[in-house]
Amino acid sequence: MRKIILLGYMGCGKSTIAKSLSKIIRVPVIDLDTYIEEKASLSINAIFEQYGEIKFRKMEHEAFVELLNAPGDAIIGLGGGTPCYANNHLLLNGENVLSIYLRASIDTLHNRLVANKSKRPLLASKSDAEMKEFIAVHLFERSYYYNQAQYAIVVDEKTIDQTVLDILAILT
Repeated sequence: MRKIILLGYMGCGKSTIAKSLSKIIRVPVIDLDTYIEEKASLSINAIFEQYGEIKFRKMEHEAFVELLNAPGDAIIGLGGGTPCYANNHLLLNGENVLSIYLRASIDTLHNRLVANKSKRPLLASKSDAEMKEFIAVHLFERSYYYNQAQYAIVVDEKTIDQTVLDILAILT
């Protein structure tokens, strides 16, 4: 049973790349946030509003451990903050785990996120300049945790197919 973990900042392509990779290697995809929402019967936003971030991070850690210990192979897409809390970064190098950081530049992330920032509560009210600054600060704060992944793939200027080919090269 092998777990392929995709991690990185929001907008780096975790969900899209996981789905594309899944079709090729025929391994199911589990989005950690979706898994938490289904278990809690609440949206991530509702969990934050009703219980706060600390409770959410505890639920997130428990769900991540559950998925890592579940039978069978899986591609697990983490939330952007998952590696940064509850020592989750230590789980990126576990037995039967292959962790891949999808690294994107501030400009790439900004360009991808600006189009649908209304769907991202952390970004919705920010101007372009504020958004770029927010991404830069967040990336700096999270880079230590993201870099605990076994592999890093730069996704700037690449299509989904090119990034999937990079992952397939790691898998073989």
